Amino acid sequence: MKKNSLLIHGGISTDEKTGAVNVPIYQTSTYKQSKFGENTGYEYSRTGNPTREALEKLIADIEGGTRGFAFASGLAAISAVLSLFKSGDKILITNNLYGGTFRILNQVFSNFNIKYEIVDDFDKLDKQIKDDVKAVFIETPTNPLLDVIDIKKVSSIAKSKGILTIVDNTFMSPYLQNPLLLGADIVVHSATKYLGGHSDLVAGLAIVKDEELGEKLHFIQNATGGILQPFDSFLLIRGIKTLSVRMDRHEENARFIADKLSRSTNIKKVYYTGLKNHPGHEIQKSQASGFGGVISFVLNDDLNFKRFVEGLELITFGESLGGVESLACHPASMTHATLPKELRERIGITDNLIRISVGIEDKEDILEDIQKALILAGGKDEIL
Repeated sequence: MKKNSLLIHGGISTDEKTGAVNVPIYQTSTYKQSKFGENTGYEYSRTGNPTREALEKLIADIEGGTRGFAFASGLAAISAVLSLFKSGDKILITNNLYGGTFRILNQVFSNFNIKYEIVDDFDKLDKQIKDDVKAVFIETPTNPLLDVIDIKKVSSIAKSKGILTIVDNTFMSPYLQNPLLLGADIVVHSATKYLGGHSDLVAGLAIVKDEELGEKLHFIQNATGGILQPFDSFLLIRGIKTLSVRMDRHEENARFIADKLSRSTNIKKVYYTGLKNHPGHEIQKSQASGFGGVISFVLNDDLNFKRFVEGLELITFGESLGGVESLACHPASMTHATLPKELRERIGITDNLIRISVGIEDKEDILEDIQKALILAGGKDEIL
C-alpha cells in the first residue's frame, strides 16, 4: 500500500469479531484464562492489550519496522530504549538534542554510569566512536535549530563500527521520513506531537528493524511498565489516520511563513529546512519527502522577546508542537532550559530565539499574528 492508505489501513485496522471499522477500546486490566496454561494470547494489559497492539502494529508498518512499542510518553519510550545499554556504555548525541532527552541522559542514566558525548561535527563522527561507544542518538532536523543530519551516512558509519543508530523522528513523522529504511536501527517518537496531532494526549513510540532487538525492547516495556493506556492508544490510531492531510497543510503553511519571515527586517535569522539557503536543504530533500511544520527564528537584538510572545493572540504560547493549532515556544526557558547556559549560547539557543510549530489555520492569519507581535516587541511595521 502507498503511505496515504497505509496510515488508515495498516496494522490491525478493523475488529475481527464484530467487523467494526475502528479497533475497540479494550478497557481491561486482565483476561479470563480458560485452563491452566491456556489463554487467548492476552494475560495482563501491561504485557499486551488489543488496542495498544493495533497501534503498535500500525506504527511498525508505517515506519517500515518489524516491531512497534507504545509508551505513556515520548520520554518513557526513550527511557526504555536507553535501558538497552549497561554501565560503562557511551552514547553519542547531537548538540541541540531535545532538552528532555539531554536531561534524562545527564541526570538519570548517568547515575547508572551510562555516559554520553556531544557530537558537534558529524563529518568527523567516526573519530568519536571509541570502544565504549554503543550507539548514536540523533534528531534530524534537530530541535530547535533544525540542523539536518545525513541518516544514511551516520547509520553506515555506525554499522561499520558495530553500534546502533537511534533516530528521534518526531519533527518529520513517518509520513515524511522513515529512518529505518535509511539504515537506522531504532526510531522513537513523541507521539504527543504530529502523530496524535490534536494536543489531547501524551504518548511515545519506539520502532525497531531487528526482531531480536524487538524482543529485548518488549522485555523492557513489560518489565518497567511505562505502557500507553487503551483509550490513548485509540486516540492515537485516530490521529494517525489523518496524518497525511494534516502534515501537508502544516508544511504548506510553514513554507509560507518561513519565506515571509526570511524577508523581514525584524528577523536576524530563520531556521527552516525548506529554505534553499538552509545548509541542510539538499540532504533533507534526499532523505525525506518534505520539510515539516516547525520553524525557528532569531529576533533582532533590539526587539523584546517577552513582549513578542505575550503579543501573540492566534498563536498559543506554550510547550509542545505538532497540534492543529500554531504553538510558539521560547526554547532557552522552556524545552532546552535543562541545557547548560554556555552550551545553549554556544550552539545558538539564545534568548531571542523563537520556535513556532505552524498549525493548520489560515496562513495569512498566522502571518498577521506574527507581524502584530513583532510590532509590539518594538519591531518595524512592514508589508511582507
